[in-house]
Amino acid sequence: MDIRSTRRLGRDVSAIGLGTWQLGADWGDVSEADARAILDASAEAGVTIFDTADVYGDGRSEEIIGGFLADRPDLNIFVATKMGRREAQVPENYSLANFRQWTDRSRRNLRQDTLDLVQLHCPPTPVYVEDATYDALDTLVDEGVIARYGVSVETVEQALLAIERPNVASVQIILNAFRLKPLDIVLPAAIEAGVAIIARVPLASGLLSGKYTKDTVFAANDHRTFNRQGDAFDVGETFSGVDFETGVAAAQEFSSFAEAEGLSAPVAALAWLAQLPGVTTVIPGARSVDQARSNASAGAVPRLSSDFSAKVRDLYDRSFREAIHHRW
Repeated sequence: MDIRSTRRLGRDVSAIGLGTWQLGADWGDVSEADARAILDASAEAGVTIFDTADVYGDGRSEEIIGGFLADRPDLNIFVATKMGRREAQVPENYSLANFRQWTDRSRRNLRQDTLDLVQLHCPPTPVYVEDATYDALDTLVDEGVIARYGVSVETVEQALLAIERPNVASVQIILNAFRLKPLDIVLPAAIEAGVAIIARVPLASGLLSGKYTKDTVFAANDHRTFNRQGDAFDVGETFSGVDFETGVAAAQEFSSFAEAEGLSAPVAALAWLAQLPGVTTVIPGARSVDQARSNASAGAVPRLSSDFSAKVRDLYDRSFREAIHHRW
């Protein structure tokens, strides 16, 4: 697998990582044995960064990763976790006292004395502008509790606020062929500031696999069923906020672009993201060993053609720009 510079992540990580929301909750049931098999397959395929959060299964994802890595001391996996969504989403909860409590819990779950990367997990916008937020995070770095910190954001505005801060190592943002707004300002700003960009929801919750039809049914405990209108959390996290039927039609068109490059749709979608200037790593989820291996292979895809990129942008402009570009 090709390796992409991590800028301020402090070490190199793979261009394709592994998102592990699905190992905790909200994507249907995944057994611990299956979760470990996915982690193992990803690592064997060259993935060196796992992304998780303290809220995924209320710590289940972190615990599975922690146990897996304890059993595989030969692996050198960078673990990025997140904190802040286990409490009410009000700015006053983002305090040093709570940061200590949350990171201590993640350290136990992950079996790490020092967390590689802790990201604020899509907090309210006022949190990004408070000096006290960053002072508290700097304190945890000074104490050796965390090695570095970043943010996971919902909007371009939040990303830009974080990038302005001198010690922010990374910004995690939704970025895929159906969500192109970050290309306008966020990626150039991150390059200028030396901030790593972690691209999440890279397959638009699976839409970009090209496998869904308008009649596809998901499990009742899958967010693609219960969060289509944003009833549980920001609707932009589910199918990137695009209308499902519109997304299905656009995904079929995207698949034809991928086939012209000799690639499957998901591999093309991931490779295109990984090759964007400013993107550090891309973190697709996986619910099977085969999917994990396929995702990882995108890191070794040769440079895609300029024609492919032009088609992606045209598809976005025709199908999604008017509906979503102003929202996030």
